Amino acid sequence: MKRLTILTALIIPIFLCTSWGFFAHQRINSLAVFTLPSDMIGFYKKNIKYITEHAVDPDKRRYADTLEAPRHYLDVENYEKNIDSIPEKWDDALVKYGLKKLNTDGIIPWQIQRSYYGLVKAFKMRDSVKILKYSADLGHYIGDAHVPLHTTANHNGQLTNQVGIHAFWESRLPELFSTHYNFVVGKADYIENPLQEIWKILKHTHSLVDTVLTFEAELNASFPSDKKYSFSERNNTVLKQYSTAYSKAYHTKMNNMVEKQMRAAILKTGSFWYSAWVDAGQPALKNLIKTSLLPDEKIESETVERKYQNGSLIGREL
Repeated sequence: MKRLTILTALIIPIFLCTSWGFFAHQRINSLAVFTLPSDMIGFYKKNIKYITEHAVDPDKRRYADTLEAPRHYLDVENYEKNIDSIPEKWDDALVKYGLKKLNTDGIIPWQIQRSYYGLVKAFKMRDSVKILKYSADLGHYIGDAHVPLHTTANHNGQLTNQVGIHAFWESRLPELFSTHYNFVVGKADYIENPLQEIWKILKHTHSLVDTVLTFEAELNASFPSDKKYSFSERNNTVLKQYSTAYSKAYHTKMNNMVEKQMRAAILKTGSFWYSAWVDAGQPALKNLIKTSLLPDEKIESETVERKYQNGSLIGREL
C-alpha cells in the first residue's frame, strides 16, 4: 500500500486567503478587456495575456513588500461603526487616523485612486509598459473591492468561529461554479468622479458582509457535519476543503452573490480603464512608446517573483 510522505493524520486545510484567488482575478481582468470601446480594445486584446497573467502581481508583492497587504482591504469596523463616517479623501483620513492606523486597518479606496491616476499618467505618456502594469494592478484592487470580506475586521470569520470562510467565498465558489456564470456585462462607462465611485462600490460590498457570515453560519448549523468537508491527496499531502455539496448549498443560499460581484468587478474594471484613457485625452493606442523596465525595477520584479515562489506572506492573510 502506498505510503504518504506526510502522515495521513496530518491534514492540511486549504483555507488560505489570496484575494479572489488567482483564478478569479485573472478571469476578471481578461473579461474586462471585452467591455472596452473600439479605440481601446485592439491594444488590450493584443496584450490580453499580460493583463491576465499580471492580474495577480499585487498578491505576489505581499510576499516581498511590507506595505502591500493593507492596499487590499478596509477594516471598516476598526475605523468607524458606519462606513459613511470614514473620510473619503486620503488627506482627511490621514489627519483623522494617522498613517500607522491606515496601514494597519486598510487603504484600498486610496490605493485604487493612486493606481487610477498612475494609469492616467501612463496613457498621457503613451507608455505601453506602464499602461499594462497599472491596468493589471487596477483590475486587481477593483476586484478586491468587490469581495465583502475585504471590508470587515472579521475578514476570515475569526471573530465568529467561521475561520476559512474568506477563501471559501472568493476562491472555492468561483472555481467550482463560474463556468455557469453569465459574463456578458455590457460596455464600459465613463466615471465622472473615480474616488466617489470607489466609495460607492465599497459601501455596497460592505453591505453584503452580514449575509455572507450569517448564511454560512445557518448552513453550518443545519448541514450534516460529516459532509461539510472533502479530502484529496496532492503531492503526497492530504488536503481538506469544503465539499462540493456544502459549497453548492452555500452558493445557492446566497442567490448567486459571487456571480453578481464578479460581474460588477469586470464591468467596473473596464470602466476605470476607459475613464483613465478619457481623462488622459483619449490618446491613440497604436505605435505606443515601449519603454524597458529600469534596472532597479527589473531587480524588484525578479525579487518579488523569487520571494513569492519561496517565501511566506508578509502581514496578515487577507
